[in-house]
Amino acid sequence: MINRTVLKQIEISVKTKPVTLITGARQVGKTTLATLFIEKGFSYVSLDSPREREMAREDPELFLSLHPWPLIIDEIQKAPGLFDAMESVVNKEKINNPHNYGMYIITGSQAYRLMQGVTESMAGRISIIHMLPLSRSEILGQEEPPFNFDLASIQNRATASPLPPLSLYEEIVRGHFPELYDNENINQDTFYEDYIESYIERDVSEIINVRDKLAFRRYMEVLASLTGQELIYNNIAKAIEMDVKTIQAWTSVLLAGDIIHLLEPYNDTSVIKRVVKRPKVYFSDTGLACHLLKVNSAATLASSFFSGGFVETYVVNEIRSSYLNNRKNVGLYYYRDNNGNEIDLLVLKDGSLHRIEIKSGIAYDSKAIKAFKQVEGTSYNLGTSLLICSTDKVYPIVKGQVYAIPIAGI
Repeated sequence: MINRTVLKQIEISVKTKPVTLITGARQVGKTTLATLFIEKGFSYVSLDSPREREMAREDPELFLSLHPWPLIIDEIQKAPGLFDAMESVVNKEKINNPHNYGMYIITGSQAYRLMQGVTESMAGRISIIHMLPLSRSEILGQEEPPFNFDLASIQNRATASPLPPLSLYEEIVRGHFPELYDNENINQDTFYEDYIESYIERDVSEIINVRDKLAFRRYMEVLASLTGQELIYNNIAKAIEMDVKTIQAWTSVLLAGDIIHLLEPYNDTSVIKRVVKRPKVYFSDTGLACHLLKVNSAATLASSFFSGGFVETYVVNEIRSSYLNNRKNVGLYYYRDNNGNEIDLLVLKDGSLHRIEIKSGIAYDSKAIKAFKQVEGTSYNLGTSLLICSTDKVYPIVKGQVYAIPIAGI
């Protein structure tokens, strides 16, 4: 089994909160990590079982009495009424034991329904762990610290595990679901096709009534082609001949299932009048997006129109993972104004704003980062500025101010 960085955060949560919720996309490894706690005295029940699911829905109090804590409940979104019953059990236990930690570990893959179940009184008793597909560090078996902008550390990581362009594209096409790395016999195309079919048939259908499943598949394909770009509902609606409200509803479903995530535009009083207000959309797994677009090889991706967007998606996902897997709260944004100036990624961390440009090539000069000056009037301190690309060595673009770094150093 691949060691997951987020496991440490789950262990901390179990020791400090009565309820730990592990949420994330289908097949990212939630159940695998949760069941590790069986060795620590937890029982396990899955609501994928029709009998258990029916009982949990019809009589949640009886369900919890028949399955006493410490308990792991898998796929809890299938019986949202359990949250109220669980809250009652937690509150009763707290009367006798103020430190009633580690009572329940629950998992689910539909964030919207899960968050509906986390009641106001439950909020202080539950810790929410957001689990993502594998990071490169996890695949390589390396330590995964939060991305820290330290040039020496970045170079050391890149030197230890280089990532030449062809290998980068191979990893992007492969994707980052654990099963693709745990099972050497698995067929990648079959895995993703089964994933999409199962996702639409089960997860999507549980949230909304999708009458035309082929249209929803087409919608996912169009959205995959836009990974790393602004989310413009009207354009998508025109492309698949659907109304805008339907596209907005479908996008909410993909967000709830963690199939995609959004990067909001940078909001600063010094620049807000000039910036666009639409978010950018990213697929949480590049392999899934590649499959939707029938990009099935590194060579195909490298020569395609989509290569730049996929490299940007890969880098943003890696940086995002390094923070979420360590439960570090940072602000991630992008900048674009009405004149077309764009900064791919802005990281607001410890009171400093770091500017990042993402490229797929190797050699760049100051022309590539000309938009950086657009946020120099920010009220935050300007931190280290980077151009992340396929170089194998850190090099200065503007000495003492902006440096190009290897993608492998993230």
